[in-house]
Amino acid sequence: MTSHTAELIIPGKGRERKLHSRVLQSPLAGVSDQVFRKLVRRWAPESLLFTEMVSAQRLERGHSHYKIEELSSEKGPIGVQLFDTRPTSMVEAAIKAEACGAFLIDINMGCPAKKVTRKGGGSGLLKEPELAEILVSKVANAIQIPVTVKTRLTSVEDASCNPVSFALRLQNAGAQLLTIHGRTRAQGFSGQANWNTISKIKNALTIPVIANGDVQNADDALRCLSITGADGVMIGRGSMGAPWLVGEIDWALRGKKGFKVPGAKEKVSLALEQLEGLLESRGENGLHIARKHMSWTCKGFSGANSLRYSLVRAKTAREAKTLLKKQLLSLN
Repeated sequence: MTSHTAELIIPGKGRERKLHSRVLQSPLAGVSDQVFRKLVRRWAPESLLFTEMVSAQRLERGHSHYKIEELSSEKGPIGVQLFDTRPTSMVEAAIKAEACGAFLIDINMGCPAKKVTRKGGGSGLLKEPELAEILVSKVANAIQIPVTVKTRLTSVEDASCNPVSFALRLQNAGAQLLTIHGRTRAQGFSGQANWNTISKIKNALTIPVIANGDVQNADDALRCLSITGADGVMIGRGSMGAPWLVGEIDWALRGKKGFKVPGAKEKVSLALEQLEGLLESRGENGLHIARKHMSWTCKGFSGANSLRYSLVRAKTAREAKTLLKKQLLSLN
C-alpha cells in the first residue's frame, strides 16, 4: 500500500480525479445535507464528501433537485450518490448531477433499508449482479466524470456468495472506485465489519478500494488500513454529531499530532449553528431535522443530558435557540 499521505487517484473516462485526502465522508440519508457538509468541510477541506442518497425516480418526477443544484455553491470535492434500478433513469440523473458540478457519481448498492431494497435498489442489487453491471456500464458510458459504487460484502452470510466476484464484475463494467462496507445486507449495521474480506477484494482489483464500517476514530482508521490495504477509509455513522471526525482522522493519517477535539462550548455552538442553518434552508421543517443533530452533538459535558432532554422536546425553533444560548452562557 502507498503512503497514507499520497494522493488518491480515481481514473476517469474524461480525466482522472485526484483527492488530496484518503478520508471520505459517507453519504448519509437524512444527515449529509449541505448544512452538515459545510461543518465537515471546516475540518476536512480536501476530503471527498457526499450528498445524501438521491433517488433517480424523484429527480425524474421533479423532486429533490436542490440536493444537486446546491453543489455549485460549495467548495471542495462532492460526490452525488444515486439509487434506482432503471438504467435510463440513472443515466438521466447522472447527467444532471454532472452538469451541476458533481465530482463523481456513486451508485448505491449497499443501503439495507427496506423502502429501498423492496424495489431492488441499494443492497437489493447484490442479488441482481447482471443488473448491477448494466447500471454501472450505462452510467459510465454516459458521463465524463468517474463512476463509483458503494456496496456491501454479500446479501447474506452464505459460503456460496462471492464478494470478490461481484466486485470484479463492477470493475469490469466500468466502476472506477469501490467503497466496501464490511457487512452483509442481512447484518444491516449489527455485528462486526469484516475487514479481512475487504482485504481480499482489494487484492483482486486494480481500481481503488475504500474501506467502510466500524471506523469510529483515528486508531480504528489506522488499524483498518493496515488490515485491508485499502486506499482510504470512509466515515459513516461515527460522524453523526461529530462533524470534525473526518478531519481528525485525516490529521492522524498525515502523521500530525495534537488535533483539538471541540469542547463543550464549541459543541453547543455547533448545534446552534446547525439549527440556524437548517431553519434558513428548510424553513419550519428545519427544527425537526435539527433535533437529531442537536441530540448527537450535545454530549460529553456537564449538563448535556438535561440539555438534550429539553432540546428534543422544544416545540419551536425559538425555544431551542434559547436553550442553546442559555447553555452557552453557563459555559462561559
